[in-house]
Amino acid sequence: MTPPPSPIAGFEDWPAALRQLGRHEGHNTASASLAQALGVPAPIPAPPVTVRRAQVFDGVELQELEWQLPYGPLTKGYLLAPAGTKGPLPGVLWLHCHAGNKWLGAERLIDAGAETSADVDALQRNLYSGHAVANDLARAGFAVLVHDSFSWGSRRFLLNPPPERVAEGLDARRALWHQEGVQPTPSMEYNAAAALHEHTIAKTAGLLGTSYAGMVAFEDLVALDVLRTLPCVEKERVGVGGFSGGGGRALVLSALAPQVCAAVVCCMMTTFEGLAPSHLDAHSWLLATPGLSRLFDWPELTAVNTACRYLVQYAGEDPLFTPQGMHDADAVLGALAHDAPGRYTGSWYDAGHVVTVDMLQDALTFLADSLSN
Repeated sequence: MTPPPSPIAGFEDWPAALRQLGRHEGHNTASASLAQALGVPAPIPAPPVTVRRAQVFDGVELQELEWQLPYGPLTKGYLLAPAGTKGPLPGVLWLHCHAGNKWLGAERLIDAGAETSADVDALQRNLYSGHAVANDLARAGFAVLVHDSFSWGSRRFLLNPPPERVAEGLDARRALWHQEGVQPTPSMEYNAAAALHEHTIAKTAGLLGTSYAGMVAFEDLVALDVLRTLPCVEKERVGVGGFSGGGGRALVLSALAPQVCAAVVCCMMTTFEGLAPSHLDAHSWLLATPGLSRLFDWPELTAVNTACRYLVQYAGEDPLFTPQGMHDADAVLGALAHDAPGRYTGSWYDAGHVVTVDMLQDALTFLADSLSN
């Protein structure tokens, strides 16, 4: 009898690796509580990095990197810096969004000229105002690392053939496509399967004593260490940021890593009360770790790393959050930063769930100010 497809294909070594890694202990009491709630595995030394290729495009030197984590396939990342720059630069780890697109990871944040795919072009047009954020950051004078995190891009689970429940849902999706006269691309097929499979990943993570968000945080912590060990980076001047799910990842990472001096959280701030119940289905497991809300409200994570400055960008017409939830979070953040002027900046924009040109420019200005000598 043929065995059923593995529900964690490509990551069969994940359970054994977690048994060896242990747990993240945190850098203070609050970060220890956060790490425990998320089930973040213990830190590992920054892995060796291989440069696969390099090119210069439109004033930016772009290197494609790879490194191996204790489980799963190789991680692909991209290092971008101003072409011809000498000497260490302030570093930025920019984290890709979720967007219901796991076919692509960090590739959505870069412009590689003629090699840029149609899928990347579409994501950048629809979510990033046509900009390649990592290239813009590099041209602004930063050494920028973007990487594929757990379950995206090079870190995708193998879903061909899909596990049984994913297959059932995918068949239904294919029937709808057929009815609509749509011929799905490989990326559409994968993203439809991955949306269903995220529940399986979260369930597996829970059984293994971690969480979906905890695994993503672990891989983001490794990427941060990779960035800080690169010779082109001034390791004491490092910031993080991201849009949507990437903004949530930046918030969690900044709380877990005291080395982070500045964080940009774009279109990913609310109170937990503002999510339930009307907006729960709009978000992934990254924002729904069981038990987290008993310890912290989402904006309270900014109080964990007291050395970090925050720019939180709110889109007033964002359909993924209630206006009340965003305004309540803004009030909580203002109160938390009352005795520490400059630690929190909340900016509001007349926009939906997108990165506007003004948001990007404000983020560049904030990071330049926060990471200056």
